[in-house]
Amino acid sequence: HVKHGGKMVPFAGYAMPVQYSSLGLGASHLHTRQHASLFDVSHMLQSKVHGPDRVRFVESLVVSDIEGLVDDSGTLTVYTNEKGGIIDDLIVNKTRDFLYVVSNAGCRDKDLAHVKAKLAAFQSSGGQATLELMESWSLLAIQGPAAAELLQPLVDCTLTSLHFMRGATVTLGGISGCRITRCGYTGEDGFELSVPSTDVTSLAEEMLSRSGGRLQLAGLGARDSLRIEAGLCLYGQDIDEETTPVEAGLAFTIGKRRRQLADFPGASVILDQLKQKPSRRRVGLISTTAGPPARCGAAVYDSTGSQKLGLVTSGIPSPSLGSNIAMAYVPREHSAVGTNVQLEVRGRRIEAAVTRMPFVPSHYYMG
Repeated sequence: HVKHGGKMVPFAGYAMPVQYSSLGLGASHLHTRQHASLFDVSHMLQSKVHGPDRVRFVESLVVSDIEGLVDDSGTLTVYTNEKGGIIDDLIVNKTRDFLYVVSNAGCRDKDLAHVKAKLAAFQSSGGQATLELMESWSLLAIQGPAAAELLQPLVDCTLTSLHFMRGATVTLGGISGCRITRCGYTGEDGFELSVPSTDVTSLAEEMLSRSGGRLQLAGLGARDSLRIEAGLCLYGQDIDEETTPVEAGLAFTIGKRRRQLADFPGASVILDQLKQKPSRRRVGLISTTAGPPARCGAAVYDSTGSQKLGLVTSGIPSPSLGSNIAMAYVPREHSAVGTNVQLEVRGRRIEAAVTRMPFVPSHYYMG
């Protein structure tokens, strides 16, 4: 990263590039939307769950229907606590032989303690499942409309047949046994590439050199602005253990079969919110007057400015829209699209309105 001009910052116990000298944050963001960018996301926690009862074990932790997934497909899901709060968000991919799980670096210690404690109890009651941490594997994400075109020459499978949230074990750049998943954190088409750490630098260099400049390295700064435009949550900011998936707009992760069985942690709270509607919701906000962007922690008021409604959880000046955008939790009665609000930024009030998310159209590849 440093060789390529990466400006390194501490993140979740790692030194991570926030941006690169070749492109500013805004330019890197737009390059991803127009071409493709390569992100090193090796700080994410990769693991495999093995054993004949692996699906039953993982379903005891999450809200989604893992049993209903076809082989080589995956889903976004959440670990929940007994109050219905979100312990972490994660991707679970189902293969014929194991479950492949990717979760957040910032929650690594908490997640491992939670999963290992639940696994010990599961095993002591006769459940057959084991956890394998993929400590010697790295993770790259190639994101953007040119991602498939740039990746195809390096991989021994036909990417047009690999739809959004589908995965495959492939030979990638001559490296056998790699795992690719068509997903990402930008709202664009793209792939996450799980590669042995011994090979990841040479693979990244080859991908960059073959692209003729169309593929650029991108860091945490662009990753954050891209995911906000896509309306995607960051754990610890937009979701936490006091937030339920219903409040967060993540009810789609709760499988129909799981709703009927009501057998996931916090099911009584979450199912009641699905039926009665939650008292607050995560919404998108777009500024309707000029001014500085509202950042995490900015107060949200009603249109008269007299009633405090909640707090902004994420906010940026949107490179794609040229407007300031944010996400916030507000009471349900103030959550309808078009509702006017005021944001308190640097001691002044900025007019804004509730808007649909994603803020920019997503381009997930559905075939």
